[in-house]
Amino acid sequence: MNTKNISMTTDEKISLFMSLSTMLAAGITIIEAIDSLLEDSKGNQKKILTILKDDLSAGKRINVSFAKFPHVFDNVTISIIKAAEEAGTLDTTLRQIKENIQREAEFSSSVRGALMYPLFIVVLFVGVFLMILLFVIPRISQVFLSLKMTLPLPTKILIYMSDVMTKQTAPFLLITSILLVLAGLVYTTQKKRLLGFIYSLPGISQVVIQIDLVRFTRSLAMLYSSGITITSALELCEGLVMNNQVAKMINQGKMVIFTGKKLSDALKIHRKIIPSIMIKIIESGEKSGSLEESLKEVSAYLDYQVTRTLKTLTTLIEPVMLVVVGGMVGGMMLSIIAPIYGLISQVGGG
Repeated sequence: MNTKNISMTTDEKISLFMSLSTMLAAGITIIEAIDSLLEDSKGNQKKILTILKDDLSAGKRINVSFAKFPHVFDNVTISIIKAAEEAGTLDTTLRQIKENIQREAEFSSSVRGALMYPLFIVVLFVGVFLMILLFVIPRISQVFLSLKMTLPLPTKILIYMSDVMTKQTAPFLLITSILLVLAGLVYTTQKKRLLGFIYSLPGISQVVIQIDLVRFTRSLAMLYSSGITITSALELCEGLVMNNQVAKMINQGKMVIFTGKKLSDALKIHRKIIPSIMIKIIESGEKSGSLEESLKEVSAYLDYQVTRTLKTLTTLIEPVMLVVVGGMVGGMMLSIIAPIYGLISQVGGG
């Protein structure tokens, strides 16, 4: 069975970790817990549990089995489970992973929610634009052409686009399909570069950095609390972030800690992207011996800041999007109305 393509929804993962942690805490063995879950499981979840049971029966550990499903369990989760199995704290660790997945799901939901309105406006504009090209322009263009009117350039462009879509539908759909396939191939092969370019754009980069810092501190807190060394934890966190600056900061931080310095010393080098309050809280946690709690506090604080930033951006984007879309639709309608108005003026003058 090809396990690399198997995936699970967020709700399924939350349910799996919650059920396992609850049964293990109640004193039920891991094999018995899996047998119980298999009774009601289906689809990919059943496949994963079946392979997990077979691996455990063969003497393998859970982290080894989970590593077979890269689309379900990331490296951070696998490393935390491995450390928990060695420390004998699997039940509490599984509960922590479940809570972390829930927080990440809520965080991702707030990010997606902020993007929904601009996306809705764009889809609405495309729909209106296509409706005008497919239904309005063909009827109006017949009048213009029959009267042999001199049309402005914007009107000519709209008529040409409408003719291509309505009179040369097959070639248009073929070319559009080819372009979409090429765009998909470029995105697939150059995804990292394209996303890197998008994440570096002014305005977007600051939000992406804040999102990265939330995920970084949250994951680092979990890894550190599991007994994983700070350098190993940083190495795992490096693969979670989207912004190149944050990835570079984590990598350099690992090098700084190798020299015997603290995490806060590494963060101070990157004050341009690291908030001062984050450095101060982590530094305080290192001095008091409560770095794990400090990282959790920073994560919660940054999560709140990202939510506020996204709400502010959404509030600002709404009127801007309405003005831009309204202007573009108004421009198209003006391209249609202006020749009609000119025709009426000629008739009235005649």
